[in-house]
Amino acid sequence: MAFASLLEHVGGMGRFQVLSVLLLSLPVLMMASHNLLQNFTAAGSEHRCRPRPEANATGLDAEALLRVWVPRGERCRRFVAPQWWLLEANGSAPNGSSGPETEPCGDGWIYDRSVFTSTIITEWDLVCSSRGLKQLAQSLYMAGVLVGGGSCREGFGRRSVLTWCYLQMAVMGTCSSFAPTFSMYCLFRFLTGMAFSGIVLNGVSLSMEWMPTHMRALVGTFMGYCYTVGQFLLAGVAFAIPDWRRLQLVVSLPFFGFFLYSWWLTESARWLVMVGRSHQALRELQKVARINGKKEEGDKLDIEVKGSGRKEMTASRTRHTVLDLVRTPVLRRISFCLCFVWFSTSFAYYGLAMDLQNFEFNIYIIQLIFGAVDIPAKLVSVLTITYVGRRFTQAFALILAGLAILANTLVPRDLRTLRTALAVFGKGCLAASFNCVFLYTGELYPTVIRQTGMGLANTMSRLGSIMAPLMKMAGELFPALPFIIYGAAPVVSGLVAVFLPETRNMALPETVEEVEGRWAPWNPPCSLQTPLTPPSLPTRSRPQKDEAQLQVPLQPTQPSNSTAPH
Repeated sequence: MAFASLLEHVGGMGRFQVLSVLLLSLPVLMMASHNLLQNFTAAGSEHRCRPRPEANATGLDAEALLRVWVPRGERCRRFVAPQWWLLEANGSAPNGSSGPETEPCGDGWIYDRSVFTSTIITEWDLVCSSRGLKQLAQSLYMAGVLVGGGSCREGFGRRSVLTWCYLQMAVMGTCSSFAPTFSMYCLFRFLTGMAFSGIVLNGVSLSMEWMPTHMRALVGTFMGYCYTVGQFLLAGVAFAIPDWRRLQLVVSLPFFGFFLYSWWLTESARWLVMVGRSHQALRELQKVARINGKKEEGDKLDIEVKGSGRKEMTASRTRHTVLDLVRTPVLRRISFCLCFVWFSTSFAYYGLAMDLQNFEFNIYIIQLIFGAVDIPAKLVSVLTITYVGRRFTQAFALILAGLAILANTLVPRDLRTLRTALAVFGKGCLAASFNCVFLYTGELYPTVIRQTGMGLANTMSRLGSIMAPLMKMAGELFPALPFIIYGAAPVVSGLVAVFLPETRNMALPETVEEVEGRWAPWNPPCSLQTPLTPPSLPTRSRPQKDEAQLQVPLQPTQPSNSTAPH
């Protein structure tokens, strides 16, 4: 029988699935803490040049020293010689273009530490001529996330890569907190980003491939809400720990615990069958059946490929490459459209979410607001995903986000609250888009290249996140230009998403051939909404020519206690 029906046979959404989702969701709580961490560890502070060392011998207090040695309002230069006359009650800078000679800050800077006691900015003086290094650190982290997508290869499986990435995240995150130099910090953050990518992509695939079809949208949204809660958690932890090294350490240590319990996780039986390890897949399914209270059903399982399906299984064992994503017409269309969707969603999302200080509000409150908007956004998205469809949700969320961002170009800059509200609304729509596209991508690609497809999606997403901060530089020429580009990209990709096939209430495809046969242009649209037949009912007479079969001996069974809602 098909794998979707086989899952129902061993318990459907049973205790194993619930426990597995919980264990895979706990790390997601901490993912936002790493992804958005530099909003706090690299937060800017007011700074002024430090006076010359000999100035300390004058006996003046700190305020008087700054007045004598540093021009008012100047952050990156100081007087060559002390200007004692500025201590007079009416002392002011002379009129005209000529004035006291100044020089670059040669002895460091004095920082305002009222909010953040220590950041990488104050640690390594990433200000003035070195201010671009702040963006470099974040870009290198995102580059690590991009490179980490390469770890999502079909040959390694889901669980083994996930376990390794938990350990890498823990070790590299901890090393970042003890980095002695900025260069070492960037290296450790790069390696942390690589682990982040592996955790997200393998965690999503592993959870989805053990889920019954009717539960995939709900589980995907639950994991998305865990990321939302993680944004609240980040704001609270950052408020309690204003020192960047301690903050980096606190958000990294939990991954040692995730690494330890990840050995209990079960490898995807779908993937095991696709790579020809049917005996191991049988053991994993019997383990699931025992946990779900279906031990007798599990003992009856005899996984084998039917004679008519041996050809398909042999084909599925062949080596697949990234070229399979564009080799056939339907997959080529899917890959092309998803590249647009992932790039623009990430591009606009990080353009808004990684620049909280520009909103000129309390940074902790803004972080909470940006996290809170995800709650209603993802709730609406799961309802439309479940009852309307994936394609509509994806296209509508992107177009609405783009229009909200574009509207910001028409609002005067002095209307700060309205501009912030539009940005928050746009960010919520982009969060809904992310919530949908993670599920949608996994449902569109077949099992044999699902991780490869997720890796391509991750690549386009990270290219968008790397490009987002660079686009802000265009604001120096024309202030509204970044918002125009941030808004136009989601609108265009929302229109492109209309060309994706619908996957609501459909079993996950297993092979490339099945994808081509299911969503070929000549297939009638109504077939996309054919509900799945529960295993207790007679199976469909339509042959599954392109699907690897998992056979269960015909045995009298008790009627199933759960029926998939439609």
